[in-house]
Amino acid sequence: MATYLYRVGRFAFRRRRLVALIWMLLFLLVGFAAATAGSSAGSGLTVPGTESQRAFDLIKERFPGSSADGSTARVVFKAKPGDQVTSAPNKAAIEKVVGEIKATSTQIASVTNPFQADAISQDETTAYITVSYRTTPTELTDDTTDALKKAAADGRDAGMTVEIGGDALTAPPGVGSTELIGIMIAAVTLFVTFGSLVAAGLPLVTALIGVAIGVSGITALSTALNLSSTTSILALMIGLAVGIDYALFIVSRYRDELADGHGAEEAAGRALATAGSAVLFAGLTVMIALAGLTVVNIPILTKMGLAAAATVAVAVLIALTLVPALLGFAGRRVFGRKARRNPTSVREASQERVGARWARFVLRHPTAVLLTGAVGLAVIAIPLASIQMALPDDGHLPTSTTQRRAYDLLTAGFGAGFNGPLLVTVDSSAAPDPRGAAADSVRAISALPDVASVSTPSFNAGGNTAMITVVPKTGPNDTATHDLVAAIRRSSNRLESATGAKMLVTGRTALNIDISQRLRAALTPYLAVVVGLAFLLLMLIFRSVLVPLKAALGFLASVLAALGAMVAVFQWGWLKDVTGVEQTGPVASTMPTFIVGVVFGLAMDYEVFLVTRMREAHVHGAQPWEAVVSGFTHGARVVTAGAVIMISVFLGFAGSTGSEIKMLGFGLGMAVLFDAFVVRMAIVPAVLALIGRAAWWLPAWLNRSLPNVDIEGANLRRRLPLDNDTHRENQVEVPS
Repeated sequence: MATYLYRVGRFAFRRRRLVALIWMLLFLLVGFAAATAGSSAGSGLTVPGTESQRAFDLIKERFPGSSADGSTARVVFKAKPGDQVTSAPNKAAIEKVVGEIKATSTQIASVTNPFQADAISQDETTAYITVSYRTTPTELTDDTTDALKKAAADGRDAGMTVEIGGDALTAPPGVGSTELIGIMIAAVTLFVTFGSLVAAGLPLVTALIGVAIGVSGITALSTALNLSSTTSILALMIGLAVGIDYALFIVSRYRDELADGHGAEEAAGRALATAGSAVLFAGLTVMIALAGLTVVNIPILTKMGLAAAATVAVAVLIALTLVPALLGFAGRRVFGRKARRNPTSVREASQERVGARWARFVLRHPTAVLLTGAVGLAVIAIPLASIQMALPDDGHLPTSTTQRRAYDLLTAGFGAGFNGPLLVTVDSSAAPDPRGAAADSVRAISALPDVASVSTPSFNAGGNTAMITVVPKTGPNDTATHDLVAAIRRSSNRLESATGAKMLVTGRTALNIDISQRLRAALTPYLAVVVGLAFLLLMLIFRSVLVPLKAALGFLASVLAALGAMVAVFQWGWLKDVTGVEQTGPVASTMPTFIVGVVFGLAMDYEVFLVTRMREAHVHGAQPWEAVVSGFTHGARVVTAGAVIMISVFLGFAGSTGSEIKMLGFGLGMAVLFDAFVVRMAIVPAVLALIGRAAWWLPAWLNRSLPNVDIEGANLRRRLPLDNDTHRENQVEVPS
């Protein structure tokens, strides 16, 4: 591997104009494709194999045009104190709003009149209009949503409080100014690390090119693959972080090779042979982790994972081709002015870096460092014991939003369960008495605890399927509501035995419950697949059993601590003013899976970059303690810079307008913080110091079975002449 990448690095350096031209043409081609692509309808939320999904599919088949899984809006009216919505002026104003909404858009499937649909509270102070659309929220046009807002404004003009709930006004998550702050911090970190504007700018430029190509590709394919807007944000977040890091490590190694006295082309080849090998395998671990989301079997998560993995693949390819090409243009300008005149001074100054001194400190006190790091992570993970998980709904939004205010008005007027109704379908196609079976279903459901109301069955044209709306007494995310869904599903078996009809429970609340259960059930096999594949990959890289095992355990510690920090901030409300959390609530059910997948790949990045240097020293005969010091001498500073950059990028996304993106950005930033600075920089050297030579042990039979990928470049060094004058004679002239 190292020999092949050595040739790639020298080729890209020599043919830098051709390589740069190819990437520029690809950039323009993908950008053109994205600009001319139609807007995506957004990925519908489907969960194959669940009862909720089977019920939705049945409704589409038996109730054509019902748009059961389409967008909805609830326009909620609250009369002034001392007044009622049934008073003549208020009733006229509400019916006027109903008429306005009906006349506004062809995207509307139905609009209910509250005075005909029994949508008025018992005290007659609150009423609501239900608007059902034929399309998903992302497909609604601006004219449709503007008309909805205008109709609500007309209701306010009549003197009532009017708010709009549902998902019709849900805006896709956006990217704000905090992401730019993260990039600015990354730029400052790069300049401090390298002391050269050229060296600092190169990782930023290549990373931005990579994410531009990746995100443009996602945009171009969004309509064909039905991708959600969150897909491109996740790809942007991860692609930017790894793109900067990968280029950073190659540029740093190139500078080291120049400081060793090699010519520019030779330095590019050697940098790619060593750091490039680490980048390749680190990228593979990230891609494995992201592609592993297919195990969860939720299409929207699968698409997000594969799209982000493709963006990481682009970042790896750019690091291995475009970065050495741009190094050909930069030449020795990767050093500051003073170091450019005497590059060897950089090598001499590096021998007593802070990283080397820290490594020696850890080697002197390994047990104390190990215990301090492990106990610290354990304490931070304590809040995880009280984690509550759910998919966010309007009740989790800030009170400044109209959706949250509508949610609160409905709760006050109709009860907590009104915001999470259940839709029960009764399939009576095999029943001798369909209407009798539906009536039996209503009686069975009404007898269950925590049921506030059950509607009259609504039959399809064929008379063989009925829909029943069930309103629980408790809120959508309450345990009692989850128990009610399970109880209705259990009673379905008894109904089928007695009448031949089958009940299926669906609706947004039931679908969210099914998704959360699917995510919890998939977490263990997902961990097994991702950790197992990455363990084999790390064993292949390091020719060791204990090093991959240590890496996996360290990753688990980082993830648990990061999830604990998320619970403390987003669920308990600690530091919410600092972090900008407007509304506390359960942690999104998708977070543990995303955190596990993404953090595992990124944690392996730092494991590969740092431990590869140790392995390289060990292969060349260094003692175990010398290998640890060597790894920190050459890698600690650049790993620290890479971690600071990645943390800055992720925390920048914590300022997103989308609650899940905000939560994910915070969680990833904390996980990288714990993993890079506690696990990789403290616990790893402490463990290596304690186990000594055993760290590099591999059974002889396994050593013979595994292919030798030569990530340290040992085979390459044996093939290269000891005296590099022949290479220097063939160097292409580069700017100095």
